Amino acid sequence: QVQLVESGGGLVQPGGSLRLSCAASGTIFSINAMAWYRQAPGEQRELVARITSGVTTAYADSVKGRFTISRDNTKNTVYLQMNSLKAEDTAVYYCNAVLKTTQWRPPSDYWGQGTQVTVSS
Repeated sequence: QVQLVESGGGLVQPGGSLRLSCAASGTIFSINAMAWYRQAPGEQRELVARITSGVTTAYADSVKGRFTISRDNTKNTVYLQMNSLKAEDTAVYYCNAVLKTTQWRPPSDYWGQGTQVTVSS
C-alpha cells in the first residue's frame, strides 16, 4: 500500500506565504513524478505544479513566479512553496505521485487526502 500525507495548509492573508509538504510512504520502488493539484468549490481539479524524478518542473500560468515546487528524493517528499498568495489561490490542494510499487508493474497514480488553503483578510 502507498500513502500520501499532506501538511501545511491553513488560513493566510493576501500577499502571505505557505509551504505545503507531501510525504509518500509504503511499498515504493520508484517515483516518476510528483505534483500538486488544486480544486476550488464548483471548479474542476487543476494542475498547479509538477516535478519529475529528473527535477524538471512545470507550473500553471496562474502560479508562475509565485509558487515553487521541489522534492527530496531521500524522503519521498514533495514541497510547494507558495508566495504572494491571492484570494483566487483558495482551494483544496492535493498531492499526486506517479510511482511504481515494484520494478515489474507499470507506474500508477496515487493521491493524498487534500489540505485546505484559504487566502483571506
